[in-house]
Amino acid sequence: MTSTLPAAPRTETLDERVARVRGAAHRIRRHALDMGEVQGQGYIGQALGVADVLAALFADHLRLRPDDPEWADRDRFLLSIGHYAIAAYAAFAEAGILDVAELETYGSDGSRLPMSAMASYTPGMEISGGSLGHGLGVATGLGLGLRLRGVGARVVNLLSDGELDEGSTWEAAMACAHHGLDNVLAVVDVNALQADGPTVGVLRTEPLVDKWQAFGWNVRRVDGNDVDALLTALDELPAGTGKPSVLICDTRIGRGVPLLETREKAHFMRVEAHEWQIARDQLDDQYRTGAHA
Repeated sequence: MTSTLPAAPRTETLDERVARVRGAAHRIRRHALDMGEVQGQGYIGQALGVADVLAALFADHLRLRPDDPEWADRDRFLLSIGHYAIAAYAAFAEAGILDVAELETYGSDGSRLPMSAMASYTPGMEISGGSLGHGLGVATGLGLGLRLRGVGARVVNLLSDGELDEGSTWEAAMACAHHGLDNVLAVVDVNALQADGPTVGVLRTEPLVDKWQAFGWNVRRVDGNDVDALLTALDELPAGTGKPSVLICDTRIGRGVPLLETREKAHFMRVEAHEWQIARDQLDDQYRTGAHA
């Protein structure tokens, strides 16, 4: 795939791509903290955890036109985990789809950036997420429709490990493989936490690699906070195999901000007024020293 986002010519070495994507991930985290401060709370931990994944997609792999979100040949990015909207908006701003200044309106009355993703409000948002378990079904339908129309775009669905609790996700996985939709890529954020507690205690979903393979998918599993591993896996996922692909990404809630990585209640996080600048300082320090690399 080629990208029209900040020019990523494949003449770059992997090390150069990694450095560029790490920079994008840092800015995505920064944007997320700034938006979180507007409300004083939110799904900050998820945004920090998934930032590397979003940076790898939006700064390196997705084929988009930032000034034309409705471009017919664009890759479709589907955010079915609607509460990750804060992370998606940060990625959209990094990609140039949204103006960074607009992030200041996050969650406010009249804003195009509601706390849960809404396709009717936000440029670049393909579906309205929130009720988990719908994204992969929509991705399957889109992938089939694009193939029937002869459009070479790819459909990328970001979903969560909690979303794997939903039977509709596995029905879609079965249908997607049945139709041989190799233009569909599922990206699963496995942060091991749900609203009701640790994923392993809510509903055990492992072994994920074996399950996706049994459903007929190409599977890769990586550390979702390792940019080198993410880019390598995205490069290596086979195309034209007649199978959809899934990239399982193990991430850490609050990644890059030690203050927030250790929060006990991290699914929906309250951050005190004096802590936001501490969080930014820690984030910048981790990036500057390479502690997050």
